[in-house]
Amino acid sequence: MKQLMEWKTLSKGFQYLLNLSLVLLALTLLFFLFRELFYIISDALHHQTNVHVILGKVLVFFLYFAFISMIVKYFSESHHFPLGYLLYIGITASVRFIIVNNQNPQENFWLSLVILVLTFSYLLMMRKGKPFGG
Repeated sequence: MKQLMEWKTLSKGFQYLLNLSLVLLALTLLFFLFRELFYIISDALHHQTNVHVILGKVLVFFLYFAFISMIVKYFSESHHFPLGYLLYIGITASVRFIIVNNQNPQENFWLSLVILVLTFSYLLMMRKGKPFGG
C-alpha cells in the first residue's frame, strides 16, 4: 500500500512538472506568435512584394496559434492531447513547407501524399463521431 502511495505521489509530481512545462511553452509560443504578427505588419507597411515570404510568415503565425490552442485544449480535455489537433498541425505544416519551399517538385509530390494520408486519417476519425480525437 505504501508503494502505491509513492507511485501516486511521483505521478502527481510528474503531472505538475508537465503542466508547468506546457505553460512555459505556451508563453514562449505566445511571444513568437506576436513577434511573427509584428513581422507580418512590418512587411505590409514596407510593401513586401514577395508573396511566398508573406504566405510563409502568415502560415508560421497560424502554426504558433495552433500549438497554443492545442495546449489550451490539453488543459480543457483533462490532460490529454486530442489526435485531431496533431493531424491538423501536420497538415498545416506540410502545406506551409510546400508553399515556402516550392523548388523541388519531387519533394512537393511526397508532401502532397503526406497531406492526403493525414486528411484521410482525419476523415476516418470524424466518421467515427469523435471530432478532434475527443
